[in-house]
Amino acid sequence: MPDRGTLPIERRYRAATVYAGTLFAVLLTGLPASAQTIAQSGGRAEVCAGNNGGITLAPGFCATVFADNLGHVRHMAVAPDDVLYVNSWSGRYYHFDKPPAGGFLVALRDTKGDGHADVIERFGDGIPQGSAGGTGIAYYNGAIYAEQNDKIIRYALPTNSGSIAPKGLPEIVVSGLPLTGDHPMHPFIIDAQGHIFVDLGSATNSCQIDNRMPSSPGHDPCTELETRGGTWRYDANKTDQHFSAAERYATGLRNGEGFGIDSAGRLFATQHGRDQLSQNFSKLYTAKESAQQPAEELVLLQQGADYGWPECYYDRFQQKLVLAPEYGGDGGHKVGVCAGKTAPVAAFPGHWAPNDLLIYTGTAFPAAYRDGAFIAFHGSWNRAPEPQGGYNVVFQPLKDGKAAGDFVVFADGFAGAIKEPRQAAFRPTGLAMAPDGALYISDDTHGRIWRVAYRGSPDAPVAPAPAVVAAANSGEPGPPEGVHPDAGRPSANSLPIPPGATKEQVALGDRIFHGEAAGGTCAGCHGSDAKGGPQAPSLASGHWFVGDGSLSWITEIIANGVPRPHDYEVPMPPKGGAPLSDSDVAAVAAYVWAIGHAAAKQGER
Repeated sequence: MPDRGTLPIERRYRAATVYAGTLFAVLLTGLPASAQTIAQSGGRAEVCAGNNGGITLAPGFCATVFADNLGHVRHMAVAPDDVLYVNSWSGRYYHFDKPPAGGFLVALRDTKGDGHADVIERFGDGIPQGSAGGTGIAYYNGAIYAEQNDKIIRYALPTNSGSIAPKGLPEIVVSGLPLTGDHPMHPFIIDAQGHIFVDLGSATNSCQIDNRMPSSPGHDPCTELETRGGTWRYDANKTDQHFSAAERYATGLRNGEGFGIDSAGRLFATQHGRDQLSQNFSKLYTAKESAQQPAEELVLLQQGADYGWPECYYDRFQQKLVLAPEYGGDGGHKVGVCAGKTAPVAAFPGHWAPNDLLIYTGTAFPAAYRDGAFIAFHGSWNRAPEPQGGYNVVFQPLKDGKAAGDFVVFADGFAGAIKEPRQAAFRPTGLAMAPDGALYISDDTHGRIWRVAYRGSPDAPVAPAPAVVAAANSGEPGPPEGVHPDAGRPSANSLPIPPGATKEQVALGDRIFHGEAAGGTCAGCHGSDAKGGPQAPSLASGHWFVGDGSLSWITEIIANGVPRPHDYEVPMPPKGGAPLSDSDVAAVAAYVWAIGHAAAKQGER
């Protein structure tokens, strides 16, 4: 398939930034672009712009853009002196694009109390030293702990008030963490006793013998669980610890990502539900069912507990764990061994991707938010042909470690006009709480951080953010019908016709590609504009790095799939996992040939 290539960050995301413009805020919130709000937070007065940095928030809340253009910012931690520390990531997960120069760790301070970082210092290793950064970061006992490649390292914080970035070399706390497979990140949290709880996501989607391929059964037993798919525990007070199976704390978590601790010391974690039910088991699931299932989860993390992966997944509508198709499941009815697994305390729509969790223990927000869970949803790719979802921050009320009502969308509008991985303006990734109770939200697309403060009544109930209705380019009113995800999609009538094919085939292939016929799922990975994303390359670049780009070659690739793709994590199942007939395959091949050759022809001009 064609390779979308590697673009500098400033070019790659130039188009996305327009969605965070001034007029975008007018459409989302109805506030005048010049409006400013004074938010009292812990005795400081912050000036919040009327557009909240391009997002909508629950009533009574406002935001400033604390920092921007920092690279792929992942998780965050706040020291007692109010310095914010963030970890950023690069490498194969971001297709080796060019991050900002310097170390992957960043220290930020707001010396003026206006909600904007005016001191920013990078530290630690960068690409020249062989680092790809990481996700996990935490503050504990005067030090910053951070994930770097296969390690958790720690830096002693400076005691000199004139510096916020550590100057010394780090110590290695844990080494040898697994880096292979689908989930190479290592988020973690440190509790008051100094226990480091580390998430080790699975190497596969569902422990299949042939990962992400149709009808492939699961390994039984799933030996991957010996070293992946769970939470491991280490000691933050020790150095030179080495990963092994012996430190496993809990199992059956496909990809945990987010951790949080409530005021009673209870430990919670999120779980990314598995992908591709219909694509891999089309006889058991429709595309619509696969878009909605399985649920994303919030679990109460307990030592020795088994949360079900890969044998089970959580059905949000039946509110129970059911048997996965790789292990004898029949499409959501059989329970089997899942009766003995630990169910979540709360569940959320499928494929939203919960990338971080914060249990709110501050006092700056209304009492209704105390000990509840903020969850940053990175956004989906595996809901095609249904619309993608997530790209928001939700709040889940909790009481005594259990759900205490339905979740609400607390912050929205991050994606802008198009909720797709490559075209989203911003994707929520990290959460942290300041000493004064303010909330930080990070984005790993453009490297933006928001600081959210509260300005309303202390007795206000939990309420959702205003719905995002439309978006427009900065400085322009935009079309009255809004900006549609297919804006700019070439008409099938304007595309070249491959030899031996027909205009009708190209038109049908266009509809299948975009999920408008035959249950096509192509746009889920390749994007509605066919220009690629984190899961798959561009088909519209005119460049082919495998094969010759002929119609017969494209047809063969679509029919047989790509079990081991170049430079991408997600294999493509035969026919994209959709129930395509031979004539459907021929139509999609004709369309893919047409858009690729149209791009090549334009490049020759």
